Amino acid sequence: MSEVKRERIVVCGANAYEQKYYFNEKFAKIPQSLQDELRIICVLYTQEVGGIFTIVFDEEGELIFETQAEEYDITYDEVSSGLLIGEIRRNRAELLESLELYYRVFICGESIDGLLDGEE
Repeated sequence: MSEVKRERIVVCGANAYEQKYYFNEKFAKIPQSLQDELRIICVLYTQEVGGIFTIVFDEEGELIFETQAEEYDITYDEVSSGLLIGEIRRNRAELLESLELYYRVFICGESIDGLLDGEE
């Protein structure tokens, strides 16, 4: 079985400084309800913590949350950021698992049968 070549890919993100939301069109075929949930996660994060928040698949295919703040931003709270990310991971685990499955099957081209067979 050949190894799938992966690259870092941003799914979506929000920017508190510009008050903008970005959604990668490569994921446009996921259900609208999931797209809406991702938007809510990103926008609420930046409203509560500030800065820039992105949901990204890294080169290994892992879903990660990235945060950053402008150097001058004294309102950005790193402690709140970590707590909120932990809460998102716990409360939205099913959504995140669905997004990972979509990524592996539709973006990376992995066989869904192989993925489902590997589940415990």
